[in-house]
Amino acid sequence: MLHTPVLLKETLKLLAPADGGIYVDGTLGLGGHTRAILEQCGPTGKVIGFDRDGDAISLAQRNLADYGKRVTFIRRNFAEIKKGLSELDIAHVDGLLLDIGLSSLQLDASGRGFSFKGNEPLDMRMDDRGQVTAADLLNRRSADELADIFYYYGEERHARRIAARIVSERKKIGFETTGQLVAVVAQAIPKRFHPKKIHVATKVFQALRIAVNGELESLARILDETVDILKPGGRICVISFHSLEDRLVKWKFRENPALKVLTKKPVVPTAAEQERNPRARSAKLRAALLLESPVMEETQ
Repeated sequence: MLHTPVLLKETLKLLAPADGGIYVDGTLGLGGHTRAILEQCGPTGKVIGFDRDGDAISLAQRNLADYGKRVTFIRRNFAEIKKGLSELDIAHVDGLLLDIGLSSLQLDASGRGFSFKGNEPLDMRMDDRGQVTAADLLNRRSADELADIFYYYGEERHARRIAARIVSERKKIGFETTGQLVAVVAQAIPKRFHPKKIHVATKVFQALRIAVNGELESLARILDETVDILKPGGRICVISFHSLEDRLVKWKFRENPALKVLTKKPVVPTAAEQERNPRARSAKLRAALLLESPVMEETQ
């Protein structure tokens, strides 16, 4: 199984992989971006690929088998990249890539409830070793807690109405499938307020997925640790797919004096790419470079 990497040319230009370098793909997925990095940093450059999804690791190992020891696979959340590199005795790397969106595997083939198009178990764990599922949240959290999840993680304006309907419905039967949730969301939001460009349950599904997987907390942690991971002159590229992530990346880059922002505005897909790959339409790419330390600058 393969997928089309988003903003590939633009990412490679900003990440600038070179022969002999060591790069980290913190969201390996099916290996599309990693393959392109390996091609550009050959013949001796290496990539360490991180992913918390065991299925993704297995498929990426198959997809990238031709690159042998030039690629290393680690099943960890990208928030644990610093620890994972330490275990490999790697102090710093030349580049770091994070593609925060769901992979094609997770959306189309996982059967874990990431998509609202079918009727799947309400799981939404990117790592099946995790304890809490989307069903657990829907069946156990209070109306106020659910409303906060939908509002803050999904920017859903009807959050309280949806949460109240969920709490009412779960008294009759517990939530188990995506179909149940879609039906309740569609009923809770008055027809005249159903969005025209996206599915009515899109924001609720996004919010639950973020909450189940602690996605914003993980992103904040890796952005804070970027200066410890990169070599001076090393680069970080982050592709995000919704405003919460993009704002967090923008703020973290700007508030860190050790980073030089390389993208004044986020890079977005061309019209041609959006036509080829509709899932790319909301992607935004930001990049930064780790400056030389003040101590090094004073000694030059």
